[in-house]
Amino acid sequence: MNDNINEHSQMKAQAAIARLERFSKLTDSSIGIPFTKFNIGLEAVIGLIPVIGDAAGLILSSYVLIEAQRLGVSKRIKTKMIINMIIDFVGGLVPFFGDIFDAFFKANTRNTQLLKKHLNKQLSE
Repeated sequence: MNDNINEHSQMKAQAAIARLERFSKLTDSSIGIPFTKFNIGLEAVIGLIPVIGDAAGLILSSYVLIEAQRLGVSKRIKTKMIINMIIDFVGGLVPFFGDIFDAFFKANTRNTQLLKKHLNKQLSE
């Protein structure tokens, strides 16, 4: 019985990571910049709208945090995620340079990788 619960938890975690990786790619790196190897995502494009775009990006970023909460991730990991979200939001508020910062910081990808690393560590124990 306990093996079934553990297997179910592992499948649930893997499905969440797969969703978050797709989400992170869409928001952080789905749009290729012509003649470069650099990609930006929808969040960087939305962030071009002063303040409102950055607030929308913050709301989008909360999806990764919500998935972490559903998976029962520790407060320490969620705090790291929130810090990444705040850095991304505040950095994005700076006119012009904030848009460049948004394109490079990629908070959703950072938070997805943080969650993935944490879950893999948990599952291997």
